[in-house]
Amino acid sequence: MTRAPAQSQAENSALPAAEIGGETRIVVANQWQLIWWKFRKHRLAMAAGVFTILLYAVAVFAEFFAPYSAGAYSAAHTFIPPQSIQLLQRTENGWRFYPHVYGFKVQVDPESYKRTYVLDEAITYPVGLFVRGESYKLWGLFATDRHLVGAAQFGDPVYLLGTDRLGRDVLSRTIYGTRVSMSVGLVGVGLSLLLGIILGGISGFYGGMIDNLIQRSIEILRSLPTIPLWMGLSAAIPLTWPPVRVYFAITVLLSLIGWTALAREVRGRFLSLKTEDFVIAARLDGVRELPIILRHMAPSMTSHIIASVTLAIPGMILAETALSFLGIGLRPPVVSWGVLLQEAQNVRSIATAPWLLFPGLAVVSSVLALNFLGDGLRDAADPYQT
Repeated sequence: MTRAPAQSQAENSALPAAEIGGETRIVVANQWQLIWWKFRKHRLAMAAGVFTILLYAVAVFAEFFAPYSAGAYSAAHTFIPPQSIQLLQRTENGWRFYPHVYGFKVQVDPESYKRTYVLDEAITYPVGLFVRGESYKLWGLFATDRHLVGAAQFGDPVYLLGTDRLGRDVLSRTIYGTRVSMSVGLVGVGLSLLLGIILGGISGFYGGMIDNLIQRSIEILRSLPTIPLWMGLSAAIPLTWPPVRVYFAITVLLSLIGWTALAREVRGRFLSLKTEDFVIAARLDGVRELPIILRHMAPSMTSHIIASVTLAIPGMILAETALSFLGIGLRPPVVSWGVLLQEAQNVRSIATAPWLLFPGLAVVSSVLALNFLGDGLRDAADPYQT
């Protein structure tokens, strides 16, 4: 009889450690751990998250990833079609690994005098990784001339995505455009987040006349046509402003319009949170309204705010692209995806050089990735929901 408890304890200790450890792990896990465990089960969102990280890495190290600078041009190489990389080359002794692109020759139509480029397999230009090219300063601090991919011999005409009407490399300009377009979305959403939390929190926390005033203002803003409103606000930007000032002006304008949806979500959450026990306890303890909002109520909906922000960034990117495409947003020499798409505004340009639409593919890919990432974060933000 005295050995039964010891025997029972031995039997319990013989249970699989994974089952006991798994249950204990879930019970003692905090909210962020539960969110991560649920998010990583969403494979599409995980892939979108990796792709988004790569996009921002390209934006940060644009000079390294781009084969050429954004303004580099060659008048002799206008409207060159994309050159595909060939990995193998036939030799007298067989095949060898030799990454290269074929050269090209010009043919002129005797009737229309239209100049076209035709691949010439007799001419090859070697392509390599971490090649030397144009010198640049990374972040304005470190001088180097290394590029991720490009012509193995500096000066060879290697254009993996073709060139535009001025002989500028489309791939390099698209990479530089990633920095501007993705940062506009991030900075714009940051400002919208600040306005949305403050105004939405005040509206939901205080209610009454303040709530009515903020909500009526939101309804007025949301009832205005978006494109005409953007056009009117952008027209107020002086043409003499430098590109950097125009960039920040466009970002502020997008933020002033894009905060309304987040403010309504925050208001709804605050209306439900202000009657919770921890908020009432903080009030009875003499805590002021602003610390209650910032230290108690806002952190409790951090996961939902992150999901909302991730879903709002694509809207900012599309807004900047639309404004720049219409010529009322960012303007050259600033390089963004919308500015690059101005080159493909007419049918003639598309018929002559369809590869000029590649920045549009970058817009679609980034927006889809951010939407998939936002959907995964939104589902994972409530880890207790099955």
